[in-house]
Amino acid sequence: MLAIALTGLSIGTALWFTGFGTNADLAWTLGTTPVLAGLLWQIIITLRRGDVGLDVVAALSMSAALAFGEPLAGNVVALMYSGGQLLETFAAGRARQEMTALLGRVARTAMRYDGTRLHEIDITAISPGDRLLIRHGEVLPVDGHVAAEQAELDMSALTGESIPVHLADGAEALSGSTLIGAPFDLVASRPAAESTYAGIVRLVEAAQSSKAPMARMADRYAMGFLLLTVILAGAAWAFSGDHLRALAVLVVATPCPLILAVPVAIISGMSRTARIGVLVKNGGMLEALADVRTAVLDKTGTLTGGQAEVTEIRPMPGITQDDVLRRAASLDQASGHVVAAALLQAAAARKLTLSPPTNVVETAGEGLHGQIDDRTTAVGSRSYVIAQLTGGSFDPLTTDLPVDAMTVAIAVDGRPFGLIVLQDRIRPDARQSLDALRAAGLTRIILASGDRDDIAQAVGTDLGVDFSVGGLHPEDKVAILRREKANNAKVMMVGDGINDAPALALADVGVAMGARGAAASSEAAGIVLLVDALAPLAKAVTIAKRTRRIALESVVVGLGLSLAAMIAAALGYLPPVQGALLQEVIDVAVILNALRALR
Repeated sequence: MLAIALTGLSIGTALWFTGFGTNADLAWTLGTTPVLAGLLWQIIITLRRGDVGLDVVAALSMSAALAFGEPLAGNVVALMYSGGQLLETFAAGRARQEMTALLGRVARTAMRYDGTRLHEIDITAISPGDRLLIRHGEVLPVDGHVAAEQAELDMSALTGESIPVHLADGAEALSGSTLIGAPFDLVASRPAAESTYAGIVRLVEAAQSSKAPMARMADRYAMGFLLLTVILAGAAWAFSGDHLRALAVLVVATPCPLILAVPVAIISGMSRTARIGVLVKNGGMLEALADVRTAVLDKTGTLTGGQAEVTEIRPMPGITQDDVLRRAASLDQASGHVVAAALLQAAAARKLTLSPPTNVVETAGEGLHGQIDDRTTAVGSRSYVIAQLTGGSFDPLTTDLPVDAMTVAIAVDGRPFGLIVLQDRIRPDARQSLDALRAAGLTRIILASGDRDDIAQAVGTDLGVDFSVGGLHPEDKVAILRREKANNAKVMMVGDGINDAPALALADVGVAMGARGAAASSEAAGIVLLVDALAPLAKAVTIAKRTRRIALESVVVGLGLSLAAMIAAALGYLPPVQGALLQEVIDVAVILNALRALR
């Protein structure tokens, strides 16, 4: 359409300068009519959907220009309209580039081992336990575990962090990462449809199809602006008797910054947050994020790593730390408990050689006992292991234990052998992230945990939150949110577990920690942190505030300039052709300003 309008304008102008005025009018008319016809067809389609937009003004101005014998003005409007549409499409594409880049990284096939042979298969055929070969430069198709000495991955698409990540044998590797080191084998842990990156892709597709409340508000105001345009054009004609003034008013109002600036700014802001690892599901959630004043944060997996780690080993006299850990980890090979996994991970880090356990009996949630190197060994809670003792005491090892620590007791042949201290450590960036949230405008931060109240209080004191409470069930977290919202505060809930899903759904802004978090929490939340860290959230709040400010600036300034130009046209100071050119300058300025949200 732009090419047609430009060709008609160029030929008509050349004919006019060479003295063929009548033929020039015909060229300008031919340069306008196809654009007008396409626009009318587009209006009919949108009317069938029940939508009425400012495209009607463009159609009115082109039709009026042809009817009033002003084909040059009509051709200029056609050129400006089609050029504006092209510019808007370009701007929207530029705004979506970060999210589009995420979609473009989806792997389609994978190399799977079938015995000793490799076959290329579609990723939909991958099952948990399949062994895949990941080649240099390939994107990991599914989540899995490294089955090699190490793997060097670029995880910038997930985290926004450009520094390569080195993963050791057995470490979890996320789909969407790119292999930048030597080829390695990956053991799939879940199907492609349930992988981290597949979840991200679904969220991105939903985000791209959404429409922000501010954009819907713009549509409503656009109807008012359309009515104002028609009334002003009619009044200008009625009072002056000059139909060209009415035409000039219509031309100047084509199109309106209101419907250009808001969607471009909102999509730009969503793309900008995606670049730092924060996926906002829709434009409405980005707007709500800009208004948040209170944050309610879960502890486990949000302010802490969410996984118990061995922080200290306390052996009995004459026994080494490695002896304690090796014996406990050897027995725990027979257990699927999360604490057993932590002990095995610590033993692997120390490169300890484990012995096979025999005659193992496990009491769920308490501990287990069996034979290790022909010696009876018991591992579990202190109360469980103390019940297995025939003499001795753990008391010498229990002094000065951290408040938030979990202890695993080990006994051998009925005698105390040692204690292992585990803690779910506070994230290194937690305090800095909370300070950044306050700097971004939050005035109240609450720690709400299902863990013991004394542990929640200790963590809350360490981090300097406004209020801490522990021992909560899912319904208790919901009650806290209701209470905070009753104080007319916009509340953000941050969590990562299934038990957080009800609170995430109730909050004005629900934030799920990490794409690996429970599926229920990711579905209930309006925002998903693609990286397992809090730091990007404060940046996202700042981006949301700036995006809304830029959108409003564009609308207010653009509408002000358009209204001023319309009044000037109604008073006869702005002819139709010059009005069309001025309006295009306003539109370009508005779109360029909206794209500032990308920076």
